[in-house]
Amino acid sequence: MAEFDTIRGVAGARAVEIDAGLRAHMNKVYGSMSVGMLITALAAWAIAGLAVTTDPNAAAAQMGNGKLLTDVGVAIYSGPLRYVLMFAPLAFLFFGWGALMKRGSAAAVQLGFFVFAAVMGVSMSSIFIVFTAYSITQTFLVTAIAFAGLSLYGYATKKDLSGMGTFLMMGVIGLVIAMVVNIFLGSSTVMLAISALGVLIFAGLTAFYTQDIKNTYLAHAHHGDQEWLDKAAFDGALSLYISFLNMFQFLLMFMGQEE
Repeated sequence: MAEFDTIRGVAGARAVEIDAGLRAHMNKVYGSMSVGMLITALAAWAIAGLAVTTDPNAAAAQMGNGKLLTDVGVAIYSGPLRYVLMFAPLAFLFFGWGALMKRGSAAAVQLGFFVFAAVMGVSMSSIFIVFTAYSITQTFLVTAIAFAGLSLYGYATKKDLSGMGTFLMMGVIGLVIAMVVNIFLGSSTVMLAISALGVLIFAGLTAFYTQDIKNTYLAHAHHGDQEWLDKAAFDGALSLYISFLNMFQFLLMFMGQEE
């Protein structure tokens, strides 16, 4: 009996340790994601400031909404550089992130995530020129509330969401293809349809990613490989960051008020 109580006590202590570790892991995931979002916002705001001028003598071009663009703005929003900034994040996700996770240290993975967030900020900087600050803030708050609810559901639910995740990832591939095609079509109706589907797909992925992050930690916590767990935290932060950012951008298509 005493031996059984000892075993049960050890198991209980181990369960408490894993539970505390899971909370710390999730805090690291959400904290890293939040820092990434802040970097993105600051980079977007800074580049937008460099791209727009109020001095007609310093303007290199004028947008349809009357905003005057500097040479920096023309290069980013009108020249070939805009395609580089548009596809660089995708190239990094498909070809760079996996290699970094496999061969890089936790510090290198963290740096890669923050650099990616900065590039995304540059790529998204036009929202500060096209949309009003009020509508951007409003959309961000709506996205944050929805994200919190969806992530909480993914963390707490006992339902296995892995099958849904596979289906949604196929949807993401379809979205990317549709968006590339619509670059040449330029159809606002198609873009609205893509945005509606995008909100639904990334809403589902938010719940799926949260559950996957939790399950991944629980499956590997007993190995004691802290370096791997640290990298897994940044990988989870990137997944949730992408879901949040895409939900925000797609919702902005509906809620955003143009300047």
